[in-house]
Amino acid sequence: MNKEKSKALFEQAKNYFPGGVNSPVRAFKSVDGSPLFITKGKGSKITDADGNEFIDFCCSFGPLILGHAHESVLNAVTETAANGTSFGAPTQKENELADLILSNHRFIDRIRFVNSGTEAAMSAIRLARGYTGRNKIIKFEGCYHGHVDSLLVKAGSGLATLGTSSSAGVPQGTVEDTIVLPLNNKEAVETAVKKYKGEIAAIALEPIPANNGLLLQEKEYLQFLREVCDREGILLFFDEVISGFRIGFEGAAGYYNIKPDVAAYGKIIGGGLPVGAYGSSAEVMNTVAPEGPVYQAGTLSGNPVAMAAGIAQISECLKPGFYDELEMKTDIFCREVQQHAVSKGYPVTLPHKGSIFWTAFSQEKIQSADGIPENSGELFKKMHAALLERGVYLGPSGFEVGFISEAHTDEDMNNAVSAFQEALDEIFR
Repeated sequence: MNKEKSKALFEQAKNYFPGGVNSPVRAFKSVDGSPLFITKGKGSKITDADGNEFIDFCCSFGPLILGHAHESVLNAVTETAANGTSFGAPTQKENELADLILSNHRFIDRIRFVNSGTEAAMSAIRLARGYTGRNKIIKFEGCYHGHVDSLLVKAGSGLATLGTSSSAGVPQGTVEDTIVLPLNNKEAVETAVKKYKGEIAAIALEPIPANNGLLLQEKEYLQFLREVCDREGILLFFDEVISGFRIGFEGAAGYYNIKPDVAAYGKIIGGGLPVGAYGSSAEVMNTVAPEGPVYQAGTLSGNPVAMAAGIAQISECLKPGFYDELEMKTDIFCREVQQHAVSKGYPVTLPHKGSIFWTAFSQEKIQSADGIPENSGELFKKMHAALLERGVYLGPSGFEVGFISEAHTDEDMNNAVSAFQEALDEIFR
């Protein structure tokens, strides 16, 4: 596969950006070669600077649930942008997108638009602390909430100790109120809430953890967290930046029928443009300025072009059968690839939920980060390269999940199944 133009562009980019990229995973450090520079996306396909075309299962890491350059989204963007791209003032588009979301979502009464998933998670944590008057937060190994200082934390040395910073530039004092626990461990949660009784503002997690592999939790465990929060006066924070509007319109909360106290969203509600949001009950959201004392602001929040793209996209998601068809497409794909792996005795499974899937190099069910086999990174590196040669693009890290869009046709999926089967044969032969 010719990558000369992408290689040249990457060398040029190194003069401008740290590591040649504006987000670390794009640098291809976890896979072979240098990053592909993408010039075009349409439907289920992307094309790189050298003219190579790929079936895309990255989908910009999730937001493109309709595929690339969907006609209704493009029309909404161009029509809105023609009237101005930003005002720093309210627009009707904000009302329209908020009404579309809140009218079809049982678990939130009020919403605040921001510009990224990181900003949404940061604001949700501040809201939880402001509303409860408490400072400590519980988070879990294997769940990612953006590059928020207080959430870039790794576990301490004990079961319920405060975390330590996992990034340079984050002061230890910033993370001293963050408690990091293993996923799928009730004892750890009970120990922490007992040790720090009356001090914990929120238990934060991805209800469908999808940033460190797809670490699917049982509904019973999520319900346990709901009950602990109710008992202890703690807010349950669902980070649904990935799962929101992807698993179903109500995300994991609707899928499991478990109400969070605060939720964060992003990705899909921007139609491919930068956006995030957090929401809660009217009572909790009234704590946010200008109604209450929790300050949060943003010049580009509720940007009309992003709002228009979001309205166009999630209107499509509300059409009857939309999520059922995506789930069926994903289930068939994962089942066919996994059946091939089983028939050959390969240590591979494809856990999936809704239209999200992951390639796990294990025959065991993985529900926590420490369950991921140590050789997974090397196996994924080989598989990623083998898939690129066969015209299939995945996010360039074995910890990233894959996404299937409405634009993926039966032909795309059949070709992808064959590519995955051949790639597995190549790396395990």
